[in-house]
Amino acid sequence: MTIETITPHGTPTTGSSAQPDMSREFNPWLAAEVRFDRAAELLGLDDGLRKLLKTPGMEVTVNIPVMMDDGRLEVFTGYRVQHSIARGPAKGGIRFSPDVTLDEVRALASWMTWKCSVVNIPFGGGKGGVICDPSILSRNEVERITRRYTAELIDVIGPERDVPAPDMNTNEQTMAWIMDTYSMHKRTTVTAVVTGKPLNLGGSKGRPEATGRGCLFVTLQALRRFHIDPSEARVVVQGFGNVGGLGAKLMRKAGMKVISIIEWDGALYNEHGLDIEALMAHRQKTGSINGFEGGEAIDRHEAMFLDCDVLVPAAKENVVHSQNAAKIKAKIMTEGANGPTTAVADKILAEKGVFVIPDILANAGGVTVSYFEWVQDRQGYFWNEQLVNGRLEEIMVNSFKDVVEYAERHHVDNRTAAYMLALDRVAFAIKLRGIYA
Repeated sequence: MTIETITPHGTPTTGSSAQPDMSREFNPWLAAEVRFDRAAELLGLDDGLRKLLKTPGMEVTVNIPVMMDDGRLEVFTGYRVQHSIARGPAKGGIRFSPDVTLDEVRALASWMTWKCSVVNIPFGGGKGGVICDPSILSRNEVERITRRYTAELIDVIGPERDVPAPDMNTNEQTMAWIMDTYSMHKRTTVTAVVTGKPLNLGGSKGRPEATGRGCLFVTLQALRRFHIDPSEARVVVQGFGNVGGLGAKLMRKAGMKVISIIEWDGALYNEHGLDIEALMAHRQKTGSINGFEGGEAIDRHEAMFLDCDVLVPAAKENVVHSQNAAKIKAKIMTEGANGPTTAVADKILAEKGVFVIPDILANAGGVTVSYFEWVQDRQGYFWNEQLVNGRLEEIMVNSFKDVVEYAERHHVDNRTAAYMLALDRVAFAIKLRGIYA
């Protein structure tokens, strides 16, 4: 195991006259750095504080030996980055993917710091990942990877140190394995070490829908600003997983017309609105949204550019970039995914007048209810779903208003305002705590 601190390097070119370097534009760490620098400059933060806020406090790389089902010994690489613990324990998901990189985990950890800060919950930012492809692994192999990864991080994670959660290709079962492994090492059941657990192991009601529900709450606030009745709102959702699918379901239930769903293997369109529950049942049965009779198949690459009131990119990073941002026709863009818009695209969307609800606000419903789960685990007392959803709505609505008011007061776009607000809160905590030497 190696533990190190890093200094971020380089800044992507954002000038409109330069030919964009797409590899740099798509680097999530560099994109996070650009947004950080702009917010820090506008706040007038001194160089020392900027360095402290920008640099992850800890990075851990672990090599995970796993005995495969066929008797081979394979070694996987995993990461855990704690970006900041100034406002509380590090908080952030763990993803299993062949595409995991340290740069990606760094960026996601920093986003978690700002996300927790912008909704004003007492966590810092963390993130983890293992380079593997769960689609070609057996359940037993995934469990072995998870448990050994947890064991390697046993002195890094903990209820008061670093609290993981599910992310890409991980779920409540993965969290149950982590909780059990950690508890076996500590010789006592420690439910608060992770969130996103099964209900029977200390999970919270309302957690599976929390990110999508948070997207709904902030979208409703944005529609009010545009004087658009939810029943008249046309919505395009990119991604049909936990965030996009459940978000689309909740938006339809709120009266919105979800006119298009975009997935990796196709897209559907219905000008009168898709029946999301029927589409979910179809996908559950067939494994795909394709072939659904309630919608017309359209080009998935062009579906994002449909004329609509709300676009919800809820799949992965970098789907809105310098080469396609000008084609966006939505009035409102609710970023359900982490980092769906590149830093270069921010300026293009701002010039077009797209009202962007940035990811660190829009998809913070998940971490907010994770906070509720952590609180309930530590209390040993659990809330009903109505209370969970009510408290989530209060936090999301208040945070939306905080960001928009900050944007208007400082004459900046919503993303810059969200970063400024988040940085200001973390910087204030650091100043109050002082620097231990």
